[in-house]
Amino acid sequence: MKITLLENGPVLIEADQATLKKGNKEEKIKGNMVALCRCGHSANKPFCDGSHQKEGFEAEVAEVEIN
Repeated sequence: MKITLLENGPVLIEADQATLKKGNKEEKIKGNMVALCRCGHSANKPFCDGSHQKEGFEAEVAEVEIN
């Protein structure tokens, strides 16, 4: 699994597979990458919807790799 915090943007998580569990619902996520909001303004939390751009969110880039 690889986690990348984009400069002034979301957290990208790359994994073989992902499942979103929210309340008593469970949904398989298509593809192998998920973009999670870290600015707090997304209307589609926990996912990024691009709100960070219009809100002027600023944050440094970082990367974590989990083996």
